Parts: sequence; C-alpha cells; structure tokens
Amino acid sequence: MTDFEEYLRKHLPSAPSFHPIFDEALGAMLVAGGKRFRPGLLLAVVEAYAPLLLQSAYPVAMAVEMLHTYSLIHDDLPVMDDADLRRGEPTLHERYDEVTAVLVGDALNTHAFYLIADAPLHSDVKVALVKELAYSGGIGGMVLGQAIDCHFEGEKLTPKQVDFLHEYKTGRLIAASLKMGAIVAGLDEKAQQKLFDFGLDLGLLFQIQDDIIDATQSSEDAGKTTGNDDDKNSYINHFGLQGSRDRADALAVKIEKQMDRFDTPLRAKLEPILEGYLNRHKIEK
Repeated sequence: MTDFEEYLRKHLPSAPSFHPIFDEALGAMLVAGGKRFRPGLLLAVVEAYAPLLLQSAYPVAMAVEMLHTYSLIHDDLPVMDDADLRRGEPTLHERYDEVTAVLVGDALNTHAFYLIADAPLHSDVKVALVKELAYSGGIGGMVLGQAIDCHFEGEKLTPKQVDFLHEYKTGRLIAASLKMGAIVAGLDEKAQQKLFDFGLDLGLLFQIQDDIIDATQSSEDAGKTTGNDDDKNSYINHFGLQGSRDRADALAVKIEKQMDRFDTPLRAKLEPILEGYLNRHKIEK
C-alpha cells in the first residue's frame, strides 16, 4: 500500500481558483490518513489475479477511498453526529466551516466517479465499476443505511433490523471494494458475488468492532470522536459489550474459515490486510 499512498498524495483533487481555502480543504481529510482498508481490499484482489493491472486500478482504489472520505465528512457534520475529531485531526466543519465541509464532501463524492471514468481501463469495465460504486455507495448501500441510522435514532430496532442497518451503512461499501477488484481483474460473476458476500460479513465485523471501540476507547486513542452513540442503534446498545464481542468473535471465525477456502493467490494478498483487523475488538485500551 506504500505505492498507493504515494499515488494518492500525488493525485489529490484540485480545483484551483481564487477561493482561499477550498482547494486545500479538498485534500485535508485524505492526507490526514485513514486505514485505507477499502482500497487495500480492492487492490489485493487485482494483485492476486491480474497484477499487470495493479497500477491501472489505482484511480479506482482512490475513487473508493474518496467516496468513503466524503461519507465521513458528512457523517461528522452537526446535523448528523456533530463530531469534532476524525483521523486524529479536527473535522472539516471545525477546521473551516460547515458550508465548506458539505461542499468538499459533495466534491469528493462526484470526483470519485470522474476518477473511474478517466482510469486506463476498458470502457465496459469502467461502466461496471461505476454501477457498483454508485449503487453500493448510494441507495443500495451506504446512503440508505445512513438514512435508516438517522431516522431511527432514539428508537430501538429489532436485531435483524440492526444487522440490515449496518450491512447497508458499512458492509456494502466494503463488499463493493472486493467486488470492484474482481471486476478489474476480469473475474466471472460467480466469483464477484462470492467476494461481495464475504465482504458483507467483513463489513459487519468491522462495524461491531467500531462500536466496541466507541464504547471502550478515548477519542485520542481512536483518532475520532467516541462516546457518541448513546441514542444510536449500535451493537453495544443492543447486545452490550460482551454480547458484541461474542458476535465479533463468531464473525471473525466465520471469516477465517471463508478465507481458508480461497485460492492461494487471493489468500496470500488478503491475509496481511486482515490480520490486523479480525481481532481488533480484543485489544484493550
């Protein structure tokens, strides 16, 4: 991921004009860091099956990271979670102002699709990538999940509805990242769906772990505002801390078994990424 990080920093979005801060603000949350989890998954699949296309996939991976970053910027806004810390840095509405944060999020969202359209890949591949990211990042995934999360704040959902909420809000963009890697690599639809389904389990584990971190770590340790889920349909609020850890343990075991069934090239690329995540809910701070 070192080469991808270098690529990202060399290709930050730019809209030079007489606006005093907009160009800087466009890249602020991207250069602040982040786990690069989603682009890492996408690139792992490409490297496993079509390594010659790896550099051609960098714009696609950056598009996924850009869309994810836009969602964090909007998620932190006063109208949503009203958070003041993200990736160890002040959130954009704190650093600049709320209007700038909204418009930077809008710009990163739309520019993600420009990056895919401009990538050095076959047009049919780019259409499939745009279709997947637009749906799983929008009404077929993340945006729908966020809408449910906000609408039902303060109202307790059923356990099945909680899983639905977090599958859409978090899981589907993670699943899409894997599927998009498979699209770039030219895998068939069955293989694409297998990776997408694997990503849904991974996404739920990721969300449960985030809820555990929110309940157990300080904002300083987590690098983002924590203790902010009191009225949310979080796993902690539904199943308690130990119940959430139990669910995370079970998902981690399921994911490890699924990985054991992957072929050697894919497993070799995914294992280094996932080893730091599968059991992060067990880390005490």
